[in-house]
Amino acid sequence: MDHAPNPRNPPHAGPPPHPSAYGPRAAYGPYPPYEVPQSASRTRRLLTPLATLAGIAGAFTYVGLVDPNESGHYPPCPLYSLTGLYCPGCGGLRGAHALAHGDWPTALGDNALAFAGYGIFAVLWVIWVVRAGKGLPLRITQRPLWWWTLGAVLLAFSVVRNLPFGAWLAP
Repeated sequence: MDHAPNPRNPPHAGPPPHPSAYGPRAAYGPYPPYEVPQSASRTRRLLTPLATLAGIAGAFTYVGLVDPNESGHYPPCPLYSLTGLYCPGCGGLRGAHALAHGDWPTALGDNALAFAGYGIFAVLWVIWVVRAGKGLPLRITQRPLWWWTLGAVLLAFSVVRNLPFGAWLAP
């Protein structure tokens, strides 16, 4: 029986073809990424976003109960311990503790970038739940320029919060 050659499993020996030979899904390899089928029940489609929310709620509950302002509960920031410089995450636990207690101004003062990140995550989570409820996948694909911009913002935030005029950004 004569079959047409399969581009994913060529009959010849040798290295496999470059991933771009597979078309637009090359970023994921030859197979599409796992997605919950649209025919799945609404409960099954909402399971992952709700489990994510439960994990985050658990983390915020723990940070809300165990005060990071008291020494000995959490390890210190390695960058701050070695250099005395604040990294982009410094003050994040104190900010999460303040946010868990409803103290938004203190949370903003402890780490403004983390505070903004919590809001962005909340918006994305709501979009995720709405799309999952409708049976649509949440695809957030960003071009490399977006990731470079995010890195530049993190670097700028780190530099400014360690300079005298940016002391208001320090925890």
